[in-house]
Amino acid sequence: MDDMLKDFVVEAMDLAVNVEEHLLRLERDPDNKETLNAVFRSFHTIKGGAGFMGLPALVAACHLTENLFDALRTGAAPVTPIAIEAALQASGFVADQLTELANGAAPESLPAMPEELEHILTNAIEGKGMDAPAPAAAVVAEVAVVVAEVAAVVVAAPAAAVATASADGLDWEGMYNTVVPEASRLAAAPVSAVAAAPAAVVAAPAAAAKPAGKAWDGVDRREERPEVRHAAPVKEDSIRVDAVKLDALLEVAGESVQAANQAAVLLERLLQFKFEGQAATLMATLAETLERASRYSTELQRATLATRMQPVGRLFQKFPRLVRELAKDLGKDVELTIEGAETEVDRVVVDSLYDPLVHMLRNSLDHGVESPEARLAAGKPAKSYISLKAWQEANSVMIVLQDDGKGMDPAFLRSKAQQKGLISENAQLSNDECFQLVFLPGFSTKEVASSVSGRGVGMDVVKTAVEKNRGAIHIESMLGKGTKFAIRLPIELSIVPTMLVSTSGAALALPMAVVQRVVELPETFMEVGGAPVLKDQGRPLPVRSLAGALGYESCSERVGIVVAAPQPYILAVEAVDGTADLVIKPMTAITVEGITGTARSAEGELVLVVGLSFLMDGCRGSVRMAA
Repeated sequence: MDDMLKDFVVEAMDLAVNVEEHLLRLERDPDNKETLNAVFRSFHTIKGGAGFMGLPALVAACHLTENLFDALRTGAAPVTPIAIEAALQASGFVADQLTELANGAAPESLPAMPEELEHILTNAIEGKGMDAPAPAAAVVAEVAVVVAEVAAVVVAAPAAAVATASADGLDWEGMYNTVVPEASRLAAAPVSAVAAAPAAVVAAPAAAAKPAGKAWDGVDRREERPEVRHAAPVKEDSIRVDAVKLDALLEVAGESVQAANQAAVLLERLLQFKFEGQAATLMATLAETLERASRYSTELQRATLATRMQPVGRLFQKFPRLVRELAKDLGKDVELTIEGAETEVDRVVVDSLYDPLVHMLRNSLDHGVESPEARLAAGKPAKSYISLKAWQEANSVMIVLQDDGKGMDPAFLRSKAQQKGLISENAQLSNDECFQLVFLPGFSTKEVASSVSGRGVGMDVVKTAVEKNRGAIHIESMLGKGTKFAIRLPIELSIVPTMLVSTSGAALALPMAVVQRVVELPETFMEVGGAPVLKDQGRPLPVRSLAGALGYESCSERVGIVVAAPQPYILAVEAVDGTADLVIKPMTAITVEGITGTARSAEGELVLVVGLSFLMDGCRGSVRMAA
């Protein structure tokens, strides 16, 4: 794909996504003129670029849809469900064509516009099936015929007719008499009367002058305004950069920060020795230079991170149409509300969360929310609501998907898992652990798989994707009230604020996102059910050994870290060694439960990073499948 086509595809795909969002908004608010104009402009812009790039199918689809919205925005036709559906199908076709181009398809290999799409767009333009004023397309066609006839008259006009022409050289009376019925024609009039003829004919739309029945060639030949023709070119304030280059830049920035930190530690050790004379001067200069280098490397890191941050709205804006179409297929009345779309997160997280959120939405629509009849029978409103929220919390981003459906029954989930052999018959699980069963591969509460769900792979994909991004997912549900999925993710992936700890001779790092405070542990504990418990700020919290959770040898752990998990607890470690922003390298060769990656400390030592999900789950692995 050449650079011009690539730029067109990127810009057009952004416009296509915005079009879907505008159309769904228009469906809720048909009188919104601003939205109508926005859709018209988007299709017009895509059409112009497609004509320049030689993409006839895109041009045809956009041109028909542009005609439809021209009629809608001028009031020649009303906004109806038929018009919205036609525009959504056109938007889908445009998006499909752009996706094929983005995937490397040659422009000449793209399929033509389907006849079904042309048919539904034409029907919407002509207002078939609804009482509407004469659509704009019909008016334009009539004007085109009129102008063509006028042009013929002017070309064939005899010299006598020219004699009565007005000052601008046109025989207005002759042209008017040509296009009106004989009974309405004007008698001969002096030139001054002809000059005063109505100007409506002059103001006929430029589009009407195009030959009737001839395919539009993709070029919009509108008369340029003098003030625009000589305007200075618009200054661009952004450029496109390959994401791979940004990733490489971020890695270099992170390593430079690590190197600066190590140099600072070495300098601090050197300063413990006594330097005199010129050596002391050099050491002072070295200290000042390293401080400046450290400051600049930190600024470089922050600036590089900012280039990778993207609002989650880029991800969320794809979901309203998905919910609309799926709810229609399932016969349910569902409204999706979105909040916090401006919340920024690492672009890698944005790209990798699309599939998980799609699975969660599909499960919420299929399993969670009830049909309108069932909701009315249960005393609920017929319309169900799904909310998708995002916000920043400390060094994390929270994404919460919540519905007001029937909720999940822990006993039923446990029974289903036992039937499928996913857990043992004697397994004693808490409600939270029962909710976690939905993430097991192969788990489903449906007896027969459908096109929406039932194969037991969707929620497994969700948990895998979240943990791959060093995140955690938690479920809360109440029968008859609904279900909430809460995803916690680091704002950015490569550099993570951590607390450095040591236990059983191992150097470890805990994400600061879950660290509340550090407490001193006594030699003996109270016990509840045989497990150690310590009161913290008036509440009893279970105490768990980090060495024991990771399978290390037992040691004397006298320092406790209060972990902000859904079920808070105290994590016992041997010592706390401070805090650091670490460049995390994912573990790809081996998999160790509880460990999500490695990093280098300021002293250059290897540090193992404990997984956020592992800590959020109470230092316990996922519910284990039966052997």
